[in-house]
Amino acid sequence: MKRVGKPVFFIVLALILAFSYLSFFGVSSQVADTKQVYVKGVNDIRWGIDIRGGVDVVFTPPADTKATEEQMNAAEAVIKQRLVAQNITDHEIYTDYNNQRIIVRYPWKDEEQIQHAEDAVKELGATAELTFREGAEVDETTGAPTGTTESTIILTGADVKEATVQINTQTNEPGVSLELNDSGKDKFSEATTRLASSKGTISIWMDNTMISAPTVQTAITDGKASITGNFTVESAKALADKINGGALPFSLNVESFSTISPTLGMGARDAMILAMAIAFLLVAAYLIVFYRIPGLVASISLLAILAGSVAAVSGFLPFIPSFTLTLPGIAGIVLTIGIGADANIITAERIKEELRVGKTIDGAIDAGFSRAFSAILDGNVTVILVSIVLMGAFGPPSSIFAKILTPVFFMFGPSTAGSIYSFGYTLLVGVIMNLVFGVLCSRLMLKSLSKWGPFRKESLYRRVRNDQND
Repeated sequence: MKRVGKPVFFIVLALILAFSYLSFFGVSSQVADTKQVYVKGVNDIRWGIDIRGGVDVVFTPPADTKATEEQMNAAEAVIKQRLVAQNITDHEIYTDYNNQRIIVRYPWKDEEQIQHAEDAVKELGATAELTFREGAEVDETTGAPTGTTESTIILTGADVKEATVQINTQTNEPGVSLELNDSGKDKFSEATTRLASSKGTISIWMDNTMISAPTVQTAITDGKASITGNFTVESAKALADKINGGALPFSLNVESFSTISPTLGMGARDAMILAMAIAFLLVAAYLIVFYRIPGLVASISLLAILAGSVAAVSGFLPFIPSFTLTLPGIAGIVLTIGIGADANIITAERIKEELRVGKTIDGAIDAGFSRAFSAILDGNVTVILVSIVLMGAFGPPSSIFAKILTPVFFMFGPSTAGSIYSFGYTLLVGVIMNLVFGVLCSRLMLKSLSKWGPFRKESLYRRVRNDQND
């Protein structure tokens, strides 16, 4: 590593303290009843069902409707779309085709949703509003259509007869094929004829959320269109299901509805957070007492790891959705503190060994970090692999890790469990933070401190008395 100047320690320390403050407390302003969040903190974390509770609801089509499997898939896609639009990513949805039921479990979004639970459930199962609009103008704050896109509706769900997955026989690329009803043919023909010359856009919206924005390549007058692009078979099917969902002729009835009491509750959350704080202080005290300057630097890096984990869960920036945190997720954060401490202890012990053989403080720090890195990297990569397996096995089937591990878990079917997924997520984030703060930032801070006269005493890096037993 290149020479590190004396001010580096204080620069890194200031950045870590500022980042930690923002991660824990956030930044917001309150004007009357309107709260503007600039940076999300702990209070903006979405808590899981086990801590806050949630909803268990069963949806069915009307009694006089015999829904097909395709319609049930479309209805499931609509519900998923609405949950994701509310940043509820740890939902559990199961479709019972034989009994025509869709079972949904999800945590409360906020206090307002708890107070209006029945209205929230009814809205979730209402007929989807599908629209095809001119252009793709989006309000950056709300995500809703604006300008020409808001005012110019070309088609609604009632104009769509069917959407299916198609495979281009020449390029073998998947896409979505649209077939329109008579009511939509003329409207779509007029719009595509007008927009084809300028390669305009017709965006597709579900409940004021844009789900696709294809470009018009040519006029379509026969009521049959194709949506192509960078689709996989799975993503093409998902889009087709959402489009079909908007064309459903029925709303979903609530067959049963119950609130889920938290299995442990906010008290258990507070107890675990207190335990985490105590564990952090004890680990920091141990590191400082036994490893002196390297221990102090390690404690600062552990604070950064903790702040980074909180930021990854809260969403940190307003436009990033918060991640649902369950009690196992909190346990994952606690575990990463131990992993981070272990990495710094390995490095500190290596530095002590280099000092014993007569190296200077600068040489011992360089050699200690270099020789410890391979062991730290091996241990962290192992944990990363474990966390990926957990997220793939117990996360949403549409997640990247679930898709990667499909060849391994395909015989088990979907097994989404938000609590385990949360554990894998916080474990993965914590380990990545450890490689950034526990290795890179620790090295910068320690090399910077070692340049200062008061910190160039060998006794601050190891106990020099009784070397043979040290």
